[in-house]
Amino acid sequence: MTMVFVFCFLVILAALLLSIGVGLRFNESRRRGKLINMLRTVTEDGEERHVNLLIDPEERDKRNRSALGSKDFNEKLAKLLAESGLDWTVQRFVITSGVVFVLGAAATFLLPSPDLMLVRALAVGLIGAGIPFFWVNHKRSKRLDELETQLPDALDFLSRSMRAGHAFSISLEMVGEEIADPLGQEFRALFNELNLGASLDRALDGFGQRVPLPDVRFFSSAVLLQRQTGGNLSEILNRLSHIIRERFRLKGQVKAVSAHGRMTAMILTLLPIGTLGGLLVTSPGYLEPMFEDPTGKQIIAAGIVAQVIGNFFIRKIIRIKV
Repeated sequence: MTMVFVFCFLVILAALLLSIGVGLRFNESRRRGKLINMLRTVTEDGEERHVNLLIDPEERDKRNRSALGSKDFNEKLAKLLAESGLDWTVQRFVITSGVVFVLGAAATFLLPSPDLMLVRALAVGLIGAGIPFFWVNHKRSKRLDELETQLPDALDFLSRSMRAGHAFSISLEMVGEEIADPLGQEFRALFNELNLGASLDRALDGFGQRVPLPDVRFFSSAVLLQRQTGGNLSEILNRLSHIIRERFRLKGQVKAVSAHGRMTAMILTLLPIGTLGGLLVTSPGYLEPMFEDPTGKQIIAAGIVAQVIGNFFIRKIIRIKV
């Protein structure tokens, strides 16, 4: 009986020690991951450089291309993945596109018609390979819209914090903790850069590269100009958030006014397709001569081209930049 109690005690003790060890290991891995994320935001090059945040990003890219040649495709793709917020690497993106290409091409060979099999397989494979790119681009656009929407609240929070007497770096830390992601994550990265010894110019330049929005460039420029010339930074940030909200209101008005044009473009685009589908369902033989006759094929091709051109010009008319 005594041996049974001793055995049970040793088993419970071993389980307790194992759970404590696993907990400590998990806590250590979390702290290590947090430190790695902090260090990842700091550039490896320790050399100071002059940063002009008032330069337009397109003009900056032109200067970089003129000095260093065309940018590497991997760098552009890595930047796109980083801006999308997805935890993807370039290798994973390329492998995913390749797998979708192979699956799309293989699915084409299952079709019964053998005409132009290789051409159709190549076309379907290329369309499938483009799906990951459009998905990443969609996620990037959605994330940038969220960042732009959160920025006025973050600037108001930063302004109130500085008005209450907190330092700029402490206010950045508070914004990173209080504002929800994805903008809170970017402000935490900005604070980590400053906390680990990066200069304010370099940290704000990295912040502007990670969040490629004009309002972020205005924020960075306001902070740097205030540091060089003085002034009430809290009031400047408060006015900047007011201007951003007014621009949001103007964009909403433009979107409401152009709703009729967008609806017209959608109807004019879908109406021929819907009519064609209805005729094929109700009267299958009605359009057969048009598909078989060379003149009918030319008319169909001309209609498709005219549809694309008309849709392009309508989108140009209703798309108003604010």
